[in-house]
Amino acid sequence: MTAKTSLKAARMVASNPVAGKPAQPNLLSGGNPQIALGYGDAPVQAYIAAMPGWKSEVGRHLDEVITRNVPGVHKAVKWNSPLYGLEGQGWFLGIHCFAKYIKVAFFRGASLNPVPPETSKQKDVRYFHIRENDPFNEDQFAAWVKQASQLPGERM
Repeated sequence: MTAKTSLKAARMVASNPVAGKPAQPNLLSGGNPQIALGYGDAPVQAYIAAMPGWKSEVGRHLDEVITRNVPGVHKAVKWNSPLYGLEGQGWFLGIHCFAKYIKVAFFRGASLNPVPPETSKQKDVRYFHIRENDPFNEDQFAAWVKQASQLPGERM
């Protein structure tokens, strides 16, 4: 086996769960998982599984609430962030890990009622930050998700 073939085999083992345990994704600065561009549930679940510490459990819960409240939601990972949207309507929500919190971006958040608390440099975008010991109001989050899914999404 040549060095080139050996390297190729090692990469296949690292990325193939049948051949061996998959390699853990790199964490970028701030602890955001580096996940390759991908569409569908699988890359989003890979991102959630790679979220460090307490963030992974919160990520699973956010995904479950979004999926339950928006039947037929489309998912993708782009720019190392899970995105949620509806076919033909664009993305309405994105998630991103930072060192001390998870940022949920509502791309038309200024139109939600009530408006999510964190502002953006972009006129329409509003954020909801989740820190480790913050109480989580699932009813409010679900209401934002439902409202956001009914607004025109971003074409990213």
